[in-house]
Amino acid sequence: MTTKKKSEATKFLEKIAGELTLSSLLTAIRQSEEISQVEFAKLLGVSRQYLCDIEHDRRAISPKAAAAFAKKLRYSPQQFVRLCLQDLVNRDGLKLKIDVQDVA
Repeated sequence: MTTKKKSEATKFLEKIAGELTLSSLLTAIRQSEEISQVEFAKLLGVSRQYLCDIEHDRRAISPKAAAAFAKKLRYSPQQFVRLCLQDLVNRDGLKLKIDVQDVA
């Protein structure tokens, strides 16, 4: 597995806000677009409560769901899946970093 250097912007943001997670990314996207949880949940095809649980780290989502969310939001599925998998690894207390690559 290869590792890529973090961009300077990512390092700066993580220094301010902590490590990026899928839940924090989804929350940031929703808030930057000034969309309510109800509207955002409809866009993603989930309930408001489910979205709320994701945003507050009470529920993890599958890599398949992460990729589907990315496609609906027009973001990189690789980034969403990487964050999803990293969140699962972190919750289990494993000291590992996840890297996701396209398979050609």
